[in-house]
Amino acid sequence: MSAAVRALIRLLPLLALALLFGVSAGHDWAGPTRLLQALGGAEDLRARLLLEWRLPRVLAAALVGSLLGLGGAIFQGVFRNPLAEPYLLGSAGGAAIGATVALLVPLGLPSALALGGLSFAGAWGATLLVLAVARGAGARDAAGLLLAGVAVAAMLGAIRSFLMLALSDESVSLQVVLSWTLGGIQTPTWSGLAWLAGLAGLAIGASLTLARGLDLLGLGDDQAEAFGLDTDRFIARAILVGAAVVALAVAYGGLVAFVGLTAPHIARWWVGPRHRGLLPVSAAIGAILVILCDGLARAVLPPAEIPLGLVTAAAGGPFFLALLRRRLRA
Repeated sequence: MSAAVRALIRLLPLLALALLFGVSAGHDWAGPTRLLQALGGAEDLRARLLLEWRLPRVLAAALVGSLLGLGGAIFQGVFRNPLAEPYLLGSAGGAAIGATVALLVPLGLPSALALGGLSFAGAWGATLLVLAVARGAGARDAAGLLLAGVAVAAMLGAIRSFLMLALSDESVSLQVVLSWTLGGIQTPTWSGLAWLAGLAGLAIGASLTLARGLDLLGLGDDQAEAFGLDTDRFIARAILVGAAVVALAVAYGGLVAFVGLTAPHIARWWVGPRHRGLLPVSAAIGAILVILCDGLARAVLPPAEIPLGLVTAAAGGPFFLALLRRRLRA
């Protein structure tokens, strides 16, 4: 039995406990007995709220977290930098611009379709722009792409702020956009959750096809090419897959920081650097982290809800500083 399989088996009880905490947490705490009653067919209002609102939201949080963990592992492998995060290369900034347009402009489409579609298109468009800028400047290595991504992300942030000011009026509140940009799981319908689960499964499958190339890339460009890897083409493909993964997470969860940084590190401590095991374990740990943080966001200050991005930043910021200090000492 491989280390990755053993790690996933050990994570199953933790995932089950996280799901139980997530379903229980909220303005009104619901214990395991109430959850079992709701699943058994109870028809009172609290049971309906558990089944139609809280349970789909917790499952969506798990899927968003798995996508963030997956995206973090991909970007850290591509850039060969353990401090890399999914919000590099402007993918999250592009998704945020798409979501801002969807939230502020009446497009005549269902809100879930407009938000998800424009977020996805924005993330992919921003990533393609970064690739074009880097290639136009003659920067084809990972460091050049990283610098181009930082610059494009800064410009996209400015464009998003301008759109928020230009498109808002008396009938459209900036509070909606601000709450989304601070992070928060969108509660889907059961059919929407099925779509998200299917897309997340496709994302995990597409990411696993990158595992061998990411392992070779970690040996350096010369060694990777000696093993037959076209590094330029592979880096571009891996970045596009990572951008698609992050875009899907952003469409349903807003801008949630540090999960994509933290989950791959914890997974690497468990299973080592080989990406065949690192990718699925990072996804599982990301799911657990987002479920727990989303539960805390709903339970700490009832009846108000803390933005999910603030909770993950408060927890992930010290983790990032500790990693940075350790890296600088090394």
